[in-house]
Amino acid sequence: MIARVAVILSVLALAAAGVVQIGHGYSGEGYGHEAAYAPVAQVAQYEGHDEHVDYHAHPKYDYSYSVSDPHTGDHKEQHEARDGDVVKGEYSLLQPDGSFRKVTYTADDHNGFNAVVHNTAPVHPEYHH
Repeated sequence: MIARVAVILSVLALAAAGVVQIGHGYSGEGYGHEAAYAPVAQVAQYEGHDEHVDYHAHPKYDYSYSVSDPHTGDHKEQHEARDGDVVKGEYSLLQPDGSFRKVTYTADDHNGFNAVVHNTAPVHPEYHH
């Protein structure tokens, strides 16, 4: 019901703006009137449309999370920070074979994306006595 009301109000708003016409839309036998069309809004053309303007604020964030579930064996961590166009971070996880993987990465406009991956040998709990 709410969706129907929203659609009806949207159509009425578009009709009031002159974008759509509500009614018969043509003259024909038995109607006896011509359709009246409201002018459609014009899109402004701007000179220098190829110029790039960045309207976004300076991006800056810092977040991290971790999961350690002994029941499923899911162990992982991630940390990432961004200041402007420079991103630095790392994530690590315990892989199914018992090895540990850690990835450290950076990204910026000058160097692009770079990652360094470190893997440790698998750790088998059955060998620890």
